[in-house]
Amino acid sequence: MSRLPSLYISHGSPMTALNPGLVGERLAALAARLPRPRAIVMASAHWLTHQPVVGGHAQPPTIHDFGGFPQALFDLQYPAPGDPALAQEIAQRLTAAGLPTAIDPQRGLDHGAWVPLRFLYPQAEIPVVPLAIQPLLGPAHQFALGRALAPLREQGVLLIGSGSITHNLHDWRSYQDGKEAPYVRPFIEWVEQRLQADDSAAVLDYRRQAPHAAQAHPSDEHLQPLHVAMGAAGGDALGAQRIDAGIDAGFLAMDIYRFDGADAQQRAA
Repeated sequence: MSRLPSLYISHGSPMTALNPGLVGERLAALAARLPRPRAIVMASAHWLTHQPVVGGHAQPPTIHDFGGFPQALFDLQYPAPGDPALAQEIAQRLTAAGLPTAIDPQRGLDHGAWVPLRFLYPQAEIPVVPLAIQPLLGPAHQFALGRALAPLREQGVLLIGSGSITHNLHDWRSYQDGKEAPYVRPFIEWVEQRLQADDSAAVLDYRRQAPHAAQAHPSDEHLQPLHVAMGAAGGDALGAQRIDAGIDAGFLAMDIYRFDGADAQQRAA
């Protein structure tokens, strides 16, 4: 079985589900290039806990964790099955790595999970296991989560972190007239440079080192799924490839990353 990459996806506004724009095209094209996974593990910026938790629901419900949007958005469902056996394995792997993990048998799929999955795998036939992140424990903790789960890539499991490469909702409406927030491009360019240089330490320390970090991310939760995906690359070589999906509303950069780890050189050959 081919080893899958890990992914980081900027999922954008919930309205991306109805108006996917460039990100929908990019995700569909990416899925077409990947070996078909037997299951997906999704670490979403919208499931936040104090300690590691994995979802063990056999049929995760679609969670509409937002308000004030059109009814058409609330009508959408993503009826993918879960995989309780895989959830058990994830909990065991994380616990063995010193990250004691609980199983939530009721957890469904929030919009950070089902919105991008609609475009990756629209038939919703691949089992999905949600994984919480713990922002208060910091980027290195999320990296350790991903590293502990990296061996699952060899078993046909697609590991995804879903967040947003920039996420400052204070700027909502400020750049609706076609202007672009001045911090967005310097920040995303710095991230790309550090990832392509395999400089995980710098990206984990982004709040001190990256330009405009506090403007790009007033809080950490939407970038930390990137650290999960980086850890899931499985080694010092990240094999990072940026997929540009544009900038939404002038302040939400929609970058997608795939991490092939040491396999990246083979892909390039």
